[in-house]
Amino acid sequence: MIRALLVDDEAPARSELRYLLATHPEVEVVGEAASATEALKLAAAVRYDAVFIDIEMPGLSGLDAARLVHGRPGVPQLVFVTAHEEYAIEAFAVEALDYLLKPVDPERLAQVVRRLVSLQAPTGPVEKIPVVSGGETILLDGDELHYARADGDYSRVHTHERSYLCTRSLRELEKMLPADRFVRIHRSYLVNLDKVAAVRRAGSDRIRLALDDAEHTELDVARRQSKAVRERLRI
Repeated sequence: MIRALLVDDEAPARSELRYLLATHPEVEVVGEAASATEALKLAAAVRYDAVFIDIEMPGLSGLDAARLVHGRPGVPQLVFVTAHEEYAIEAFAVEALDYLLKPVDPERLAQVVRRLVSLQAPTGPVEKIPVVSGGETILLDGDELHYARADGDYSRVHTHERSYLCTRSLRELEKMLPADRFVRIHRSYLVNLDKVAAVRRAGSDRIRLALDDAEHTELDVARRQSKAVRERLRI
């Protein structure tokens, strides 16, 4: 069951979205908020799997709220629901799952629900990652991945000698891959800890990971992720 929170300063808009979601038995609307500030307080108290949130609201906007929690562990999937299509690029910059325009089209909403269901499906350690090569989709062993980089709505995965376009977003890859080996070191990078050859200082409170790939790639760890990465590497 997908637990959803609806956030919109207009009550009729929340009611319409609740009505549309009611046709999907796999979704349960367990909360509503009339502002982004109220939503952040609710999300801190109760766990949600998905938040359907408007962008233009009095006070803190939906994008502002998304930026405040972007990159934190356990953040629910974000689906922006707005009448303004000009915010699409900013929405995907905070890794929103999708972007729905008002009035919400039921079929587009159904697509979003299907994606949410697929992300929630229980999975074990992933052995194969679909990537594009030579105009066709091939399956890579998860153990081959050294790191993955965000690439718009998709990602680019890097092995020892090559890189491939992957049609899964970085957030989706993070959910698919074993959490005991793969760690988000930055909003744009996911790293296989088994491929880390060395750790170097990159400032007073920053570290840099050196990988054992052919290019000897070095990736900086975001300041707010440094402590967690150090703990995972036991350094």
